[in-house]
Amino acid sequence: MTAEDIRPAQDVLPDPTPRRRRRALRAVRLVVVGLLLLVGVSLGRALTGPGTDSVAARAAEWARSHGLSAVIDRIERVTYHPPAVGGTPAKNSPLSSAPPVVRPVGPVQHGLSPLVPIASPALPGEGTWRVISSVNQQPALQVAFLRPDAVHTSYTAGVAWMDPSLLRFVLHPGIQEPGGGGWPVPSAITAAERPTLVAAFNGGFRLDAARGGFVEGGRTARALRQGAASLVISSDGRATVGQWGRDVGPGPTVVAVRQNLDLLVDGGRVAPGLDVNTQGRWGATLGNALYVWRSGVGVTASGALVYVSGNRLSAATLAELLRRAGSVRAMELDINPEWTSFVTYPQPTNLLPDMQRSPRRYDTTSTRDFIAVLRRTP
Repeated sequence: MTAEDIRPAQDVLPDPTPRRRRRALRAVRLVVVGLLLLVGVSLGRALTGPGTDSVAARAAEWARSHGLSAVIDRIERVTYHPPAVGGTPAKNSPLSSAPPVVRPVGPVQHGLSPLVPIASPALPGEGTWRVISSVNQQPALQVAFLRPDAVHTSYTAGVAWMDPSLLRFVLHPGIQEPGGGGWPVPSAITAAERPTLVAAFNGGFRLDAARGGFVEGGRTARALRQGAASLVISSDGRATVGQWGRDVGPGPTVVAVRQNLDLLVDGGRVAPGLDVNTQGRWGATLGNALYVWRSGVGVTASGALVYVSGNRLSAATLAELLRRAGSVRAMELDINPEWTSFVTYPQPTNLLPDMQRSPRRYDTTSTRDFIAVLRRTP
């Protein structure tokens, strides 16, 4: 036996690395579980909150509000399908050869020139104005229908013409857009408005995508942008559309302003560069060249307000429809089937039968802002 054999044994300490790793993994799991709980609670509130939005729309809005707009945009682009080429309007279309959809319309109003159809040959009634509502026996709200372009002929766009001398306009804020409390106007049609209610239509993009501001009753949700396309309502209830700082601007009679992107129509001409969309002037969501549900509003040389909406519209075809409806200046409002909506009253009826949302959507709390159209009273 050697000296090495009788050397006292030294204590061997265990390696602390596995223990530290287990603690780190436990900490990571706790953090992940905590985040999932927070996400679950937040998403759960979004899915069960006030309003009539669908589950899919609520989930998408929640995602956009939490920095996931790029993900939602990617999903929308991946699931996008180009519109059908050719064909004839569906049986429920106002332009169908099938029996017409029952609508509370009056006779043709000859005071307005019919809209010149884009597709040829024109279908019976295409571009013809019909009275929806009158004030003092004068046509106040008229509607017409036509196909949006010469290629996608199975789709129908709706146009509404509104006389601001007979009607007044009210901007209603939504509980999410612009959000917040203390607004002088509620987020739903009121009982006081209902006796004179003629129509209601959707506002613009989410404010974080609108490149513009929102003002109602002296309160600002987001600062107004110089040069932005703006729907402006004055204290007498009249509404107009223009470029902020040039056609319209601040003043003692301005009570509400809703901005969204840049003008689609200016000087009676479709804005140049719509297909290029330099610096996202006409929206980044989905891309302005894709054919989706879109809506827009414009003002004519006489001061009438026109609204256009339809499925499978690009920014360019929307602009052309607004121009054909007589707009000298016009702007895009919201897009996608969840948000494009024009409802006529007293019997709530969608402008187009294939509009996705219920015509009673504005009867209860709205998550997005919208504009109510009321008859003027003596």
